[in-house]
Amino acid sequence: MCLSEEPGDRRRTGEFLADLLARASYAVVQGFAQELRGQGASLPAWRVMAALSADSGPTVSALAEACLLQQPTMTKLLDRMARDGLVERTHDARDRRVVRVALTPEGRAVADRLVAAAERYEAGVLARHPQAEAIRGVLLDLAAQSGPAPPGRGDGGG
Repeated sequence: MCLSEEPGDRRRTGEFLADLLARASYAVVQGFAQELRGQGASLPAWRVMAALSADSGPTVSALAEACLLQQPTMTKLLDRMARDGLVERTHDARDRRVVRVALTPEGRAVADRLVAAAERYEAGVLARHPQAEAIRGVLLDLAAQSGPAPPGRGDGGG
């Protein structure tokens, strides 16, 4: 959008910042989701594995918030991932009502492989759009100012 455009022009072209961010996010996320499907993984499972790679032992509710999923959806996903031997749940030593989640050794190996795939995918996006790296700080700031993300579908679509 040119800076000289009148605000009404944005209504016709769909170039409001929120719309552009949503459309760009959708394009990047769906491209990455396709890459993950080729590796036998889903976007929500990737988010769980990436979050657990960074923070081993979060609670189920903290993990759901970090992964942009509602807690019942997270619980079902963790059930599947536990059956597949990727994660394990343990009760907190101080409060048995609290359940913590961690990657198993097999899950860690899969997570490492998927993190490498994410890094390759991101490098490809940045190679096509080098200016995207320059907006990373702005996006981080916008995300931080908004507070915790509301639980959604976790697929970039809402």
